[in-house]
Amino acid sequence: MTRPLPLRRTLVDLAAVALLLGVGVVGWWPSFAGGSYLPAALGGLLLGLGIALLCAWRGWGILVVAGFTLLAYFVFGGALALPSTTILGVIPTGETLGGLAAGAVTSWKAMLTTVAPVAVGDGYGLVPFLSALVLTTVAASLALRLRRPTWALIPAGVHLVLVIAMGVPQPAVPLVQGVVFAIVAVAWLALRGLGGSAEAAVSVDADGSRSHALRRRRLLAGAAVLVVAALAGTGAAAATTLAEPRHVFRDVVLPPFDVHQYASPLQAYRGYVKDHRKDSLFTVKGLPEGARIRIGTMDDYNGVVYDVSDKGVGSSGAFGPIRDAMSADATGSVAHLQFTMDQYSAVWVPDAGQVQKFTFGGSDADALRRGAYYNESTGTAVAISKLRKGDTYTVDTTIPKTWSDKELEGLDFGTVSMPKQVEGPEKLSALASDVVADAKTPIAQVRALVKKFSEEGFFSHGLEGEALSRAGHTEERISTLIGGEQMIGDDEQYAVAMTLAARSLGIPARVVMGFYPDKGKTGTFSANGDNLHAWVEVNFAKAGWVAFDPTPPKDKVPQDQITKPKVVPKPQVLQPPPPPQEPVDLPPTVPDQRGAQDGPNNLLGIIGAVLAIGGSVLLVLAILAAPFIVIGAWKATRRRKRRAAEQTADRISGGWDELTDRAVDYGARIPAGATRAEEARTVATALTVPAVTVLADHADAQVFGPSEPTEEDVDAFWQEVDGIVAGLGKDAKWHRRLLARLSLRSLLGGSRLSAGVQGLRDAASERIRRPGTGSSGAGTTTPGTIKSSPRRRGPRPAGPASESETP
Repeated sequence: MTRPLPLRRTLVDLAAVALLLGVGVVGWWPSFAGGSYLPAALGGLLLGLGIALLCAWRGWGILVVAGFTLLAYFVFGGALALPSTTILGVIPTGETLGGLAAGAVTSWKAMLTTVAPVAVGDGYGLVPFLSALVLTTVAASLALRLRRPTWALIPAGVHLVLVIAMGVPQPAVPLVQGVVFAIVAVAWLALRGLGGSAEAAVSVDADGSRSHALRRRRLLAGAAVLVVAALAGTGAAAATTLAEPRHVFRDVVLPPFDVHQYASPLQAYRGYVKDHRKDSLFTVKGLPEGARIRIGTMDDYNGVVYDVSDKGVGSSGAFGPIRDAMSADATGSVAHLQFTMDQYSAVWVPDAGQVQKFTFGGSDADALRRGAYYNESTGTAVAISKLRKGDTYTVDTTIPKTWSDKELEGLDFGTVSMPKQVEGPEKLSALASDVVADAKTPIAQVRALVKKFSEEGFFSHGLEGEALSRAGHTEERISTLIGGEQMIGDDEQYAVAMTLAARSLGIPARVVMGFYPDKGKTGTFSANGDNLHAWVEVNFAKAGWVAFDPTPPKDKVPQDQITKPKVVPKPQVLQPPPPPQEPVDLPPTVPDQRGAQDGPNNLLGIIGAVLAIGGSVLLVLAILAAPFIVIGAWKATRRRKRRAAEQTADRISGGWDELTDRAVDYGARIPAGATRAEEARTVATALTVPAVTVLADHADAQVFGPSEPTEEDVDAFWQEVDGIVAGLGKDAKWHRRLLARLSLRSLLGGSRLSAGVQGLRDAASERIRRPGTGSSGAGTTTPGTIKSSPRRRGPRPAGPASESETP
């Protein structure tokens, strides 16, 4: 049976809930770097409003509401949150249903353990969709079913807090969010309170003067509160904006991937040159002219190896799972590259520029995608399952602009976070100072360093038939490079030497290893050991990281007397052996300067992650269970108040009200304003409980008798009430009993009069009562149980129901 809903109030309630939840929806914008999540979030919001409205109109209970919410999640979740798994973007598939079932739990963890911004295409749209759907349904249901909308502010506030906690430290529009939420909440409460008070006043104010005065006072007070709320919201939001970034769950939940378990790619440099000098490692199609293939970017030196730095925002060790729409701020020319692996087999994934998207193909595509991580600040990617021969993938990327020295002439060095510089060779610092002594600008200093190594040094890989050039880039090896009669080495040594020299001068520099073709060559590029390089990147303000090559040309070889060191070997001072070069994927043999990865800090991070994820899951479960808990607690509280009323006669009345409430929950349709005798006949007919008519006469005799009932009378009456209520549940099926326990019909008014109106009518009846007179039906009692006596209070009037009686 449908339940009449006041049209104007219903529209106001739905609009208010939509605005309150919409304030939270806006907060997802930084997490997705745009509005790609809006179809999922707004779709969940609209579905929640529709479910709440339909179920409130039909008078369906909480179980039906939960069922419709679950159905909407699986029917519409694919199209709104997982469109890539559906047919034509709409029809759910088996993959869609599986993703929705698993994502209801796993998407929260995934959202926290990845680096923002995230992408809807990777399944992260489930979080805004599910949170909006569930919390909108709860908020709108409470607003439409309860007399006071205050309860609906709880799920709306929970949604806002959840968005903040699951988001990023940088808020979206905190000023607008705070002001809109405060104004909407206060205005909504004022409108609902104004309407309720006016209707109550009209019921007891014949000429309407009191109701008009009350309405004016309410309007003025509401306007004042709105002004205060707007000012307070604006001030609080502004203060929050000026303060430090807010703390969110992502700050304590660390990604499970740690790149430091793999060796620095620079350690494998000489191994590639020696073993794969002419072998095809991989091929690339679509590489623009001047672009470079990047394997690894290192900015942390410990005296033995150049490696990625420790994890931290913007560091070379901050890797997150790959996703769509990465490198959102990249500028330059767009390129689409196709990679095909040949002899290359490593965890370091070749790419170029600032990547927006990886698309893996081949038989290992799923494993590679699940285990691929990317660092946006260095443009470096890693796949924990390793690339193998035959693997293919495409890269959508942005190739940065190539800056000329003239364009860099007026730019200062950039301000970027760099690891603390470990002391390099003493001679290198002195050499760097001498080299840049006459340089007046930042670019002039960098070019002076490049010129020093590229023009004064000689090139050699140290292979058979070449001049002696030991592998590695330890402090001892770099000291030998710059301290000998001639500088002899290859890209590995020269790139490290120039980077250390630049860092000793405070210049932000890092080492990059990768591949690039000879100048002027275009088309398909085949990477091999011969075109493997290492270079230096220096950060300039406005320009970002700019590449420089300090290595001498390959045809610049040492003099003949230096090229045959084996004939007349020089005495060698015993030095620490260089680190092993192969196999490529061996873990580092150098001492780990970062400390144990499984230490107390990491344990605390794991505990924090577990608590955060568990708390999120418990929060969702608590939200789903909240209506059940609230309904049960509400009914229990009202029963206690009735049982513990100050006057014993009111306890008798409360007992009867408790009985009729339970009858209403079991489906009885009690007419508004009926007397107890009329209510008893309705209950007896609807639920087949004849004993209730006798109990109604008992209640009238006790309430309207000449004296107050005793405590024994009250206890006896409540025992009869509890017996009849227990009988209602005993004769019903289990699901009917459950629906009765969770029914909101008795809480939303039913046949009960509001406390204010009932008090006025009781007072009126008391004033017009004639002592000693009775009323029909008052003397009908059960012999030996309740004495028949004249009524001391007038009977409850039967007339139009007040607002609280309207279901």
